Amino acid sequence: MKKFTFYLIAVVIGFSLLSCYHPQTATGTKKATRNTKAIVKSVLVKADTIFHFENDAVGKSPAGWTAYLTGRGKPCKWEVRNDAGNKVLAQVSQEQEDYRFNLIVNDSLSYKDVTISVKFKGITGKNDQGGGPVWRFQDANNYYVARANPLENNFRLYKVVNGDRHMLKSARLNIETGKWYTLKVIMKANRITCYFDGKPELETTDGTFPQSGKIGLWTKSDARTYFDDFSLTKLK
Repeated sequence: MKKFTFYLIAVVIGFSLLSCYHPQTATGTKKATRNTKAIVKSVLVKADTIFHFENDAVGKSPAGWTAYLTGRGKPCKWEVRNDAGNKVLAQVSQEQEDYRFNLIVNDSLSYKDVTISVKFKGITGKNDQGGGPVWRFQDANNYYVARANPLENNFRLYKVVNGDRHMLKSARLNIETGKWYTLKVIMKANRITCYFDGKPELETTDGTFPQSGKIGLWTKSDARTYFDDFSLTKLK
């Protein structure tokens, strides 16, 4: 669902809430109006930044992003692709090295406490089909990542420290190749909560990277993975 559709739905919901209330008194009217306006306002809250890749050229890497590689193999390749009329960002190299993590990171945005949401779809990959968001990225060897994997049917939270990956949490889930899912991460101070299709599945604390860092996307090995509607909201 693209940004315009999201706001249109939000507006429809908001006006529906306003129209369905029938107060009995003047006091009730004012109170109901205030409450309903608060609900509408919460519905219309938007992310600070949404990347939907619609303005980027198909077959090219999006402007303002840089590809990185943790581990072994040839450089990874990220490009915008057309997915049934919808533009998505895809990792398309098929190097089959096992300890190989393909990243693409936004050059200008840096966050400490943040909510991240991204749509994810595993397409192909013999060794792996995993993918997910990266945050508090310091360099190609130091960051957090939460990824889902259709081949393994799991959702996991990792930290990568000096190029070594350490699993923090894991959950068994039913994840299908070729199907869209939404991954969300909330990190505030040292607490991390990861959601899969709106349900909290992973939660822990970790203080390895206490400072701000860049944000991006991640896949492993030969995973050909699609991403869309990558949204970021800074937490206060």
